[in-house]
Amino acid sequence: MPKAAVLLINFNATSLIPIIEKKLYQNFNLQMHQFIPNIDLTEIYSEVRDQYYSTKLLEYSLKYYNDYDKILSLTDFDLFVPVLTFVFGEAQLNGKAAVVSAHRLYPEFYGLPQNEELFLSRLIKEINHELGHTYGLRHCQNFECVMHSSSNVDEIDIKSENFCDRCKEKII
Repeated sequence: MPKAAVLLINFNATSLIPIIEKKLYQNFNLQMHQFIPNIDLTEIYSEVRDQYYSTKLLEYSLKYYNDYDKILSLTDFDLFVPVLTFVFGEAQLNGKAAVVSAHRLYPEFYGLPQNEELFLSRLIKEINHELGHTYGLRHCQNFECVMHSSSNVDEIDIKSENFCDRCKEKII
């Protein structure tokens, strides 16, 4: 069975780890191995943006956890890539590593009351989306497919946590 390293980097929703583990197995047949890495955050933090550079997190995970079939980093840090204001996540297309930020997935970020069910739904969708990229999937035109691109949480909320039939075939 393929193994996935799941790196918890300042990730506060640790109570959801058993659900994430179950979803990784259901959706990707991945056996999860959990780590809390000791990472030097000064290399990935941008003081000007008050955000963390997601590509550097991918590089870190590949450097230290490359023995795993897939590497998923989960964080509460606000992430960016230079050409965008923020990203929910980033992944290597047809590679090993993906990172997902929970920072903007919490309803509280938008001034709404805490809602663990909504947060979990968003988190699972983003995990599936970013890991989908590691299996070679690109953004899908089907707005209900988890591989549909999302630039805000409303677009995440609209789509399903599942892959459309066309994308699912590519993973299998």
